[in-house]
Amino acid sequence: MKHSSTGDFDPNIQADVLVIGGGPAGTWAAWSAATSGGNVVLVDKGYCGTSGCAAASGNGVWYVPPDPEAREAAMASREALGGYLSNRDWMKRVLDRTYTNVNLLADWGYPFPTDDEGKPYRRSLQGPEYMRLMRKQVKRAGVTILDHSPALQLLVDSEGTVAGATGVHRQSGKTWMVRAGAVIIATGGCAFLSKALGCNVLTGDGYLMAAEAGAQMSGMEFSNAYAIAPAFSSVTKTLFYNWATFTYEDGTPIPGAGSQRGRSVIAQTLLTQPVYAILDKAEEDMRAAMRKAQPNFFLPFDRAGIDPFTQHFPVTLRLEGTVRGTGGIRIIDNTCATSVAGLYAAGDAATRELVCGGFTGGGSHNAAWALSSGYWAGQSAASYAKQLGERAKVRDTEPIGEIAFNPTSKHTLNVEEAIRATQAEVFPYDRNYFRTEKGLTESLHNLDDLWKEIRTSLAVNDRNLIRAREAAAMVATARWMYNSALARKETRGMHKHLDYPQQDTNQQRSLVSGGLDKVWVKGLEAENWGLGSKN
Repeated sequence: MKHSSTGDFDPNIQADVLVIGGGPAGTWAAWSAATSGGNVVLVDKGYCGTSGCAAASGNGVWYVPPDPEAREAAMASREALGGYLSNRDWMKRVLDRTYTNVNLLADWGYPFPTDDEGKPYRRSLQGPEYMRLMRKQVKRAGVTILDHSPALQLLVDSEGTVAGATGVHRQSGKTWMVRAGAVIIATGGCAFLSKALGCNVLTGDGYLMAAEAGAQMSGMEFSNAYAIAPAFSSVTKTLFYNWATFTYEDGTPIPGAGSQRGRSVIAQTLLTQPVYAILDKAEEDMRAAMRKAQPNFFLPFDRAGIDPFTQHFPVTLRLEGTVRGTGGIRIIDNTCATSVAGLYAAGDAATRELVCGGFTGGGSHNAAWALSSGYWAGQSAASYAKQLGERAKVRDTEPIGEIAFNPTSKHTLNVEEAIRATQAEVFPYDRNYFRTEKGLTESLHNLDDLWKEIRTSLAVNDRNLIRAREAAAMVATARWMYNSALARKETRGMHKHLDYPQQDTNQQRSLVSGGLDKVWVKGLEAENWGLGSKN
């Protein structure tokens, strides 16, 4: 029997593998686990195939044919930008797996276009078609899908091994429970409800659940990604701004705004005055091609009656946090296992330092990592569950969610106020984009106080509980971010520290963090951060 939110809802399910999240990483994980022989359940906060940032728009993919020179150039191209924190062995693995999986998409019928020479062009994917196909393949593989069913807390056995999760089915209001041999967190990153395109389901929920089980984070200082967007729109696709002129309100060009460091210039300018853009560098023959390539980029302009090629329009920078950052749950070996037995992580929920170092962007490396890590996590989780055998079905389990589940509390959290308070610490450019010890310390003081309030609060109903967990996840994420940022006393990758503007060779290491009530940060040397490392 297949269980789905669109049919009969079974609140108690036994599975070999539970996948939390239905984006690219989650669907690849579910497909991989199922085709490895596992009985798989996938739960999605929204509707698997339409929710999340990948489903909302086009995605570039780090797809490079197996030509030694091309692969070498691909690996070398971002190493300096990422602060030399990426790992070549992992990069090679991701390039190999991405090449294989993207070709598999073609075999499944994805409509890749052809280039001028008539050859398939496989370096980009249109989100709606991609995720529609992935949902179809997941269902064909026999995966049970629970849509509109956010996970709220993990289950563990008596030894602390992760053994499933519980959550709420939004449409019926019923609580669900999935007991599983292994769990994969593929919930995406955290964009702090900034209204960036496709990101409002990405609130760091997986980070919180993993941390409650004892998992570690890594690279959380690389979490201050901001994307250019029209001030009146959520669309954060930034490719076409390569053809833009950025100006002050009077139409005077802003020096340096269109350069490689242009985003910093724009952020600095926005601290004191509006910034405008016009795509006047696009020739007439390019404009139709641009519309065809990214139609959703132009939709807000058409609705507003603005021709972006001939008229100036106001722009802003929207925080995308760890979605276009590289921080996330630390994985300890090439199976995508976390430091907690039975728990795996994939996609934006996991750290991407291994392939990106301290810098990435939309799609590209992130897209390649999602389909690669999802594949590995699914395969590995299915193998782990098989080794458990019947023990997985008979062991006692208990939920370990702490935040908002406090039955003895008499304090009801004002969730929306808590969310706004968190955003006040992470949105401002002079607090998060341009970092200082003073600013980080002041924000952490406020965030620590906010955490204490959330920690002792009780959610009054299921709807409030979902929102309270989101608020708690955002506060926790911000605290890992800023504690890690304080510990990295240099500027590296996207981490810009005004007090330490230079890159320090003595700090060329990853920073691991964790903890909820008391956050900790420690350095992890490069030799402990490679392929197959168990440290």
